[in-house]
Amino acid sequence: MKRVAAIDCGTNSIRLLVADVDPATGELKDLDRRMQIVRLGQGVDRTGRLAPEALERTFAACREYAAVIKGLGAERLRFVATSASRDAENRADFVRGVVDILGVEPEVITGDQEAEFSFNGAIKELAGRDDVEPPYLVVDIGGGSTEFVLGAESVRAARSVDVGCVRMTERHLLRDGEISDPPSPGQIAAMKTDIAEALDRAEETVPLREAATLVGLAGSVTTVAAIALGLGHYDSEAIHHARIPLAKVREITENLLTSTHAERAASPVMHPGRVDVIAAGTLVLLSIMERVGAEEVVVSEHDILDGIAWSVA
Repeated sequence: MKRVAAIDCGTNSIRLLVADVDPATGELKDLDRRMQIVRLGQGVDRTGRLAPEALERTFAACREYAAVIKGLGAERLRFVATSASRDAENRADFVRGVVDILGVEPEVITGDQEAEFSFNGAIKELAGRDDVEPPYLVVDIGGGSTEFVLGAESVRAARSVDVGCVRMTERHLLRDGEISDPPSPGQIAAMKTDIAEALDRAEETVPLREAATLVGLAGSVTTVAAIALGLGHYDSEAIHHARIPLAKVREITENLLTSTHAERAASPVMHPGRVDVIAAGTLVLLSIMERVGAEEVVVSEHDILDGIAWSVA
């Protein structure tokens, strides 16, 4: 077994996994898995730059993670940065800060690399199961982008498009610095059009409708699953590999799009950092399911973070 650490820094959250992994047996044992909402991508779609306060929130999380990694004695660390830091003009400031705190340079990966890590992390446990049929379409709905990966034992086709819960919220629901609460029918229609155009772009590369199983990753999807399951608190074990029907996703999406901030925040499974962006993220999921023709989504708590850990090992 090798003890490794993986950090996934996205548009909305930064996550850490420290795990013992055995490449020979395919076993991955969590030692510490945690997440913070830092909203690194705050305003990037509008300004093209990482905001100073967003950088400081991210660096504060990095300092906490550095202590955890040192305490658990991880042999190697890989830090992967995704959509927000790809798009930012001042990403050099981000790189310098991470190097100073963690001693490694963040890899600002391409969308295709992000897709491959997500696929490997999600499929490792599903491959070979009788109740889950390949090919799989793995969909990772992030803050700034969504990755689509089709494959069975390996990746057949992949595409990243710039549609995510934070980007859609800031592009369509933000007016004079305030998020519409709830959004107007016109705002919802504009989001749907934007998402549909992104799905058209994804289909240029990935034959979405050829998937036998849709696998959904990341916070928007897992939060929908927690709501669908009626959980009294966020329970990763209950959520992992849950199957959520299309009709339930549609019902939850409609409820979130017509609810107020206070109503969304009152959900016992809602992370405070997702309250403002969950409606947009859920609409992305619903739009994908309708386009693919999926009757259900298989939800995975294992995703790009696990893929990064496997790549280290």
